[in-house]
Amino acid sequence: MKALIQRVTHSKVEVDNITVGEIDQGLLVFIGIEKADEKPQIDKMIKRLLSYRVFYDNEDKMNLSVSDIKGGILAVSQFTLAADTSSGTRPGFSTAKAPAEAKTLYDYFLTQISVQHAPVQSGEFGADMQVSLTNDGPVTFLLSC
Repeated sequence: MKALIQRVTHSKVEVDNITVGEIDQGLLVFIGIEKADEKPQIDKMIKRLLSYRVFYDNEDKMNLSVSDIKGGILAVSQFTLAADTSSGTRPGFSTAKAPAEAKTLYDYFLTQISVQHAPVQSGEFGADMQVSLTNDGPVTFLLSC
């Protein structure tokens, strides 16, 4: 599983010109689910996301997590993160989880993270989404589990 996280001051996702998810300060999280991923990888990623220290403390050090600042999380499914880009000029997607299975795990991710944190917003799995953000820093990290 891969999660591309971006520290944001604002982010939203639209489907057909309708806002389906929006947050102010927090993390925009693009989620790529790979073939071998199952619930344990999802659980591990949630724990890591909620405790990953990317926000500044009073001494201007990245010592605070999204949980510490009570920031928002905007989760967006992004199968392209699971692409094989090791050769050639076109990505391969044989490393991504099949769509039906990936949706089940994405829904599990949303349910579990919502139990542990608020606010959580999300995009729409499989939809053509327009994502806008104001990256704070910019600060962007790629997490793998």
